[in-house]
Amino acid sequence: MKKTSLVIMAAGIGSRFGGGIKQLEPVGPSGEIIMDYSIYDALNAGFDKVVFIIRKDLEEDFKEIIGKRIEKIAHVEYAYQELDDLPKGFTKPADRTKPWGTGQALLCAKPVIHEPFVVINADDYYGKEGFIKIHEYLVNEMVPNSMPFDICMGGFVLGNTLSENGGVTRGVCQVDDRGILKGVTETYEIRRCEDRAEGRSEEGTPVNIPLSQNVSMNMWGLSPAFLEELERGFPGFLTGLKEGDVKTEYLLPKIIDKLVGLQKAQVTVLETRDRWFGVTYKEDKPAVAAAIRNLVLEGVYPERLFDVK
Repeated sequence: MKKTSLVIMAAGIGSRFGGGIKQLEPVGPSGEIIMDYSIYDALNAGFDKVVFIIRKDLEEDFKEIIGKRIEKIAHVEYAYQELDDLPKGFTKPADRTKPWGTGQALLCAKPVIHEPFVVINADDYYGKEGFIKIHEYLVNEMVPNSMPFDICMGGFVLGNTLSENGGVTRGVCQVDDRGILKGVTETYEIRRCEDRAEGRSEEGTPVNIPLSQNVSMNMWGLSPAFLEELERGFPGFLTGLKEGDVKTEYLLPKIIDKLVGLQKAQVTVLETRDRWFGVTYKEDKPAVAAAIRNLVLEGVYPERLFDVK
């Protein structure tokens, strides 16, 4: 069977979480963190390798809390996202502290990704359905070296992805009746408002969004060829930054949306009805822990995910 990898972006600073390392917060009954559940679901779906994208300063804690455990049950590789990891001819602005975004994070892992893969956020719980559907697509349907790029995406229902403790950012998707993505728009500070959700555009304009809308949770099924496109596009992104802009990020939804608009990518949206849990805010943690406990009681997960220390 075709080899596939799970790529986990775990280098985020987590400022909205209060400055802590939110990716490493225990939420399971045996001390599991959210990543444990994603890894468990991905391995059960058929993925063969786990690639962790982290920062160098997180390395020691990361390996102690999760890396060394997962190395006992799966092939593990590490990649490092750093602010000064830039193409030749570019240097980090002195006052830039914000990471360069998910596009650069994934680009940092290019040397260790040689097979179709799914990429996810470390601090999001995705459920089982998305991993199963994406693995099936990568193995049986994807044409890895096609042009336009053959991409798939876990399409979550917006109403299943909102936090009770503050606004969230989602890629709001426009999908045709064949399940093909026509566009994705990064939308910010999305909150539930009775029978709909409200958010704001990148320009700050208020927007109303149906709770049934498909959204991207950065769960993309991609081929190694896509990494070449990321590499080609990054210098152009850096060149296009305005003087003094130290916050704009190279983001996967925006990159893929641009490729779709240029007819350089076709994205199949694989809808999942699983409910998202995530530790975006410190106040989210008790609710996530309770939700995981309910899944354990329902038999979805064992009390102890991995019988390794």
